[in-house]
Amino acid sequence: MANIGFLGLGIMGTAMATNLVRAGFKVTVWNRTQEKCRPLAKLGANQADSPCEVASRSDITFAMLADPVAAKEVCFGEQGVIQGIREGGGYVDMSTVDDITARMINDAVCKAGGRFVEAPVSGTKKPAEDGTLIILAAGDHSLYEEAKPAFEVMGKMCPYLGDVGQAARMKLVVNMVMGGMMTTFCEGMALGRRGGLEGAQILEIIAASALANPMFAGKGALLLNKDFPASFPLKHMQKDLRLAVALGDQLGQPLPSAATSNETFKLAMKKGYADHDFAAVFNVID
Repeated sequence: MANIGFLGLGIMGTAMATNLVRAGFKVTVWNRTQEKCRPLAKLGANQADSPCEVASRSDITFAMLADPVAAKEVCFGEQGVIQGIREGGGYVDMSTVDDITARMINDAVCKAGGRFVEAPVSGTKKPAEDGTLIILAAGDHSLYEEAKPAFEVMGKMCPYLGDVGQAARMKLVVNMVMGGMMTTFCEGMALGRRGGLEGAQILEIIAASALANPMFAGKGALLLNKDFPASFPLKHMQKDLRLAVALGDQLGQPLPSAATSNETFKLAMKKGYADHDFAAVFNVID
């Protein structure tokens, strides 16, 4: 069984790395805040002092980082992945970044003698804990095949999408649609309640209709209670909407609904809801 590295132990990364350790993989972990490594170490993971050290000790290194800035810092920074990756070693970046960043990291990893796969995930905290994420992969096919046993521990589906950049684009499409659905859902709930309808009954009717979907079912109670513990932080949804709108500009594709949703999430950020669940956008709509 391959030696696995894992970089980034936030809400998602902690759950994913935990599943790898519990599945019997030999895992070495790193996080900028080192205290977050300790629960994994107690489960049997090794703790490293830098991304460079992780990459040098691992056959395949996975990363789950907050945004393109963090992804580039961990790859290119002092004691970064590029300085430690083995000849033929694998680097799998599961962060949500733009396609340009994904290709930049791919070029650097390949130049250093390694292999690269981008593998952003669709899913939030609960699917990460349950190992039921959808993993969107693109890049070096041999590395994709070698990483499959780990992917199958972390997710329920891992389609291969071709060249580097295509998985990043697929992830932005998914999250753009999700962000737009959430703003529309919140507007519908706000309109119905303003019109004297009971929130619970609105949710019941939506759940029985063609609009039924897991996101509405899971987030509806948060809207009714106006309590938004972070499963997928609002700041990350706003980042993904921003990247999707930028991709639209790059490709000449008009995205008026996505641009409007992005502005609504930006307002929620300004109002102080960045670290709440992305459903907290309801607070600036209701």
